Amino acid sequence: MSTPQPYTRAADLPRLLRERIVIIDGAMGTMIQRYKLTEADFRGERLKDHPKDLKGNNDLLVLTRPDVIREIHDQYLAAGADLIETNTFGATTVAQEDYDLAGLAYEMNVAAARIARAACDAASTPDKPRYVAGALGPTPRTASISPDVNDPAARNISFEALRAAYYEQAKGLLEGGADVFLVETIFDTLNAKAAIFALDELMEDTGERLPVIISGTVTDASGRILSGQTVTAFWHSVRHAKPIAVGLNCALGAALMRPYIEELGKAAADTFISCYPNAGLPNPMSDTGFDETPEVTGGLMEEFAKSGFLNIVGGCCGTTPDHIAAIARRVSAYRPRSPRDPLFSGLVEAP
Repeated sequence: MSTPQPYTRAADLPRLLRERIVIIDGAMGTMIQRYKLTEADFRGERLKDHPKDLKGNNDLLVLTRPDVIREIHDQYLAAGADLIETNTFGATTVAQEDYDLAGLAYEMNVAAARIARAACDAASTPDKPRYVAGALGPTPRTASISPDVNDPAARNISFEALRAAYYEQAKGLLEGGADVFLVETIFDTLNAKAAIFALDELMEDTGERLPVIISGTVTDASGRILSGQTVTAFWHSVRHAKPIAVGLNCALGAALMRPYIEELGKAAADTFISCYPNAGLPNPMSDTGFDETPEVTGGLMEEFAKSGFLNIVGGCCGTTPDHIAAIARRVSAYRPRSPRDPLFSGLVEAP
């Protein structure tokens, strides 16, 4: 069996994960909405004559309003986050094609990682290092599911197109200073496999080796991701990547996510577990658009920590720095989940 190569970035993260529960940040979209940005903010001077509407293309803000993205990162760091996600959820050529901005995707990733890098460096201390998590989102296309109900074999994206897009994105994140790669909000395992393949290829090409976190999304109470797998099946489909952590995020609030995190923890017994749910269910009448207050979310995450489910915890849609501060405070009294040593088959010499 080959010996794993040491990490060239975030080399002390495995130790930290064994010592305490690590905090990842919360939602980016929720925070951007608070700024009430206009079409002109998204365009900036550079894209003032672009033929398509750009409002809502949050990834573009790393180029046109980097001050907003930096301020949001700073707020999450002040709330206690150890891991700061780059604002690159949709910063692939595949996603940016919707805005006719595929040519800016690489630049977006470099810029986003540099903004997060500067924020983390400013907040890091010897006893509390902060890490940049380069976020690779799912893209708006799926390699496993037909977009045409009359043609089950139809696909609107190929594995190779996804691999190339993810390779470019990851290369930009690496150049900008990411410490960790985060393949997140996975609704299609084949898309995730394309990202994993691209990451392996990039790390082989560059000689860099970064920790990889893989986070799937259970889309409803069936306990399956959109492409049909249970969380246990999902884990067995991606475990070859040897991620530092595997987990779930988005789609569900903590209360509904609980049985699936518990199931994943049992399946991925030798791997760290991450969990960053939404702030409950959507509620257009609330300030954030979601039901749960910081104390409610913090209390639910405390129960997860008490039950021994967590190594990395934070928030997804609807969460704010106040949610992250409440989570950090409530889980701090508990030990992290302890992965067991991996099991091997074969003969064992008798003592």
